[in-house]
Amino acid sequence: MSYPPKRGWEEDMTKSARGFTLIELMITVAIIGILAAIALPNYQEYVRKSRRSDATVSFARIQQAQEKWRANNSNYTNNFGTGGLNLASGATATSLTSESGYYTLAIGSNAASGYTVTATAQNAQSSDRANCKTLRLVVSNGNSSVYDSSSGTSQTCVSK
Repeated sequence: MSYPPKRGWEEDMTKSARGFTLIELMITVAIIGILAAIALPNYQEYVRKSRRSDATVSFARIQQAQEKWRANNSNYTNNFGTGGLNLASGATATSLTSESGYYTLAIGSNAASGYTVTATAQNAQSSDRANCKTLRLVVSNGNSSVYDSSSGTSQTCVSK
């Protein structure tokens, strides 16, 4: 019995199989999984760190508005809204949302020599590290500092 002659493509396939084996594909998937497990948390931390700039930009805007206020008055104000700093249309007297919406800002008591502004993480930023969820701007006697938490004096979350 004679077999029909092989066609060109059949001959090529029998000489050497083309494609990937299952083990090669599994190794590739495992390597991609390991790289993703390392890269994703780092990426998320960089995103959270970049969002902290939303709070520091808001602090700068508030400082500028406070100095403008104090130039016309004898003290600082604790009013973000109308009749005070008038920073945003949705601002209440004591509460303001940052420009990108990642922080809620609250102003503490005012005095002739200083004030405190607290930025509390909200929305997507609320998954930030515990000591970085609340940032504070403290202005006292012309000096300003930004701190990590509502009670601490660390500056690791806002350092350059």
